[in-house]
Amino acid sequence: QVQLVESGGGLVQAGGSLRLSCAASGSTFSFNAMAWYRQAPGKQRELVASLNTDGRAATAASVLDRFTISRDNAKNTVYLQMNNLKPEDTAVYYCNAGSMDKRNYYYAGDYWGQGTQVTVSS
Repeated sequence: QVQLVESGGGLVQAGGSLRLSCAASGSTFSFNAMAWYRQAPGKQRELVASLNTDGRAATAASVLDRFTISRDNAKNTVYLQMNNLKPEDTAVYYCNAGSMDKRNYYYAGDYWGQGTQVTVSS
């Protein structure tokens, strides 16, 4: 079993910044990558960024110049630094533990965090 606990969401004005954290515990050896997804009202959940234990990262083109994923392996924690936030970034952000192949394709695992709300006002 893997437990994922997200934190760091909130309300911010457009142009502001937030940093999300996701702390993993339990059978952390069972996955080699972690990722952030988001789901806006009425839309499908989408992959935002992923990062494996070797440091290879992949970020969605829509946020590539504004969001950065990073991790602290010693703390089993992954972060999502979000800068220059826009109203369209408003969503519930979820952390996932999964795997990444050599082409940086991320495969979502069965473990999800509870989600953290990010709201960007215009």
